[in-house]
Amino acid sequence: MSLSLLGLLVLFSFAAGRAGWRWLARSIGVIALALFLAVACGPVPAWLLDHLQREYSATPFVHWSPRNVIVLLGAGTARIDDDGPLRPTLFANGRILEAVTLYRSCKLSGGQCLIFVSGGDAQHHGTAESTVYAGILAKLGVAPQDIQTETQSTNTFDNARYSRGLMLVFDPQTLVLVTSGAHLRRSLLYFQHFGMRPIPASGDVVSATLGFWPQAANLELCDLALHEYIGVAQFHVYEALGWNTMPVRGPMKPSGRA
Repeated sequence: MSLSLLGLLVLFSFAAGRAGWRWLARSIGVIALALFLAVACGPVPAWLLDHLQREYSATPFVHWSPRNVIVLLGAGTARIDDDGPLRPTLFANGRILEAVTLYRSCKLSGGQCLIFVSGGDAQHHGTAESTVYAGILAKLGVAPQDIQTETQSTNTFDNARYSRGLMLVFDPQTLVLVTSGAHLRRSLLYFQHFGMRPIPASGDVVSATLGFWPQAANLELCDLALHEYIGVAQFHVYEALGWNTMPVRGPMKPSGRA
């Protein structure tokens, strides 16, 4: 996304130069170079990520109730070769560990604790990511009867939509949502659209590298952040146009907090 924008600016600069508009070509060229350095050297992605993650950087203290649900959102799967097993991606590992940590805390409270893993096979690997994650959760000590999976969703909006069905059946008194720090703002917006008010729990955070030398990783992090902001903007545009699935008004139950 960032490179595409920069590439367009370079093409406009070249076209302006060929058309004889040298002042415009130079201006666009300077803007393209300044934007590239601002992104690749870290300031832009650092600012974008800070506004996405800052609110969710602290580990939440959860006051567990008799009935609790931990919703774990998927982050894809990957395999080293065509014959290898599917494994969680880099971003998924932090989410899984956070869900297990919360589950153990919940079990110590004596209440009923359920991990609901949401995620279908968006990458067409042949197995839903929630199924893969469920196997990892079981290996990490989560009781199989405390794991439920949702295998249809292929995006965050559907994660929230399909999660609502389980919430209506289980009727949790405390609901916790686990995903990446940069993903929480958009995820909470969607879950609230369907009447859920979960406690946010960040499984991971990312940060840009500030320096004088451009870093390719900063371009990727900028794209990650822009994807989240565009998702939030898209939700509000769709809401204004009436294109979103009909929301559920009001929270199901108040979330448990200390």
